[in-house]
Amino acid sequence: MLELSVQARDAKASSEDMRASGIMPAVMYGPKEAPTPIAINTREFERTFREAGETTLVKLKGLGEDKDTLIHDVQLHPVTDAPLHADFYVIEKGKKVTLNIPLEFVGSAPAEKLGHIVVKALHEIEIEVAATEIPQHLEVDLSKLENVGDHIVVSDIKLPASATLETGADEIVASVTAFVEEKEETPAPEAAATEGAAPMEGEVPAAEPAKE
Repeated sequence: MLELSVQARDAKASSEDMRASGIMPAVMYGPKEAPTPIAINTREFERTFREAGETTLVKLKGLGEDKDTLIHDVQLHPVTDAPLHADFYVIEKGKKVTLNIPLEFVGSAPAEKLGHIVVKALHEIEIEVAATEIPQHLEVDLSKLENVGDHIVVSDIKLPASATLETGADEIVASVTAFVEEKEETPAPEAAATEGAAPMEGEVPAAEPAKE
């Protein structure tokens, strides 16, 4: 499990002053944890977040009892993408957590080698799982897709032993459709000039039939 040192946030220090000194404001909270403002070394947080993402437990140390958490939300600078603030969700011991896990597509679909198209409909699924078994991602093996109409559904994905699905089991994750080449439309020939149309420049108008 990854670890991160935190400290109590100085209520008198502004967020701007903290960030200027290399410290990032954050908050930790949970079902049995009141929202608590904390402060973290920005570089240490960046390193940890790159490794942990939002699906790896991070142990917060430095404020009494250690807290097992998930990085729940990170506010980024709109231009530099530097982290400005983070939420840490404190896991209740012995309880499962519900979260979205990203899908990682592996293998090569034989159908693609035949010129067909593999459509990836889902890129994450929701599961309930023990905190100690939270996966960083779940693999989807595309090598099972051989022919047009073949598909992979959510229930085909292998889950940790403690996990249960929250996303519908029959939802399609990936499927094969036939490649259909679009034919270029041939422009229709110009319609012949209709009777009574105005004459082109230089043309002599046709004589009108004599009225009886």
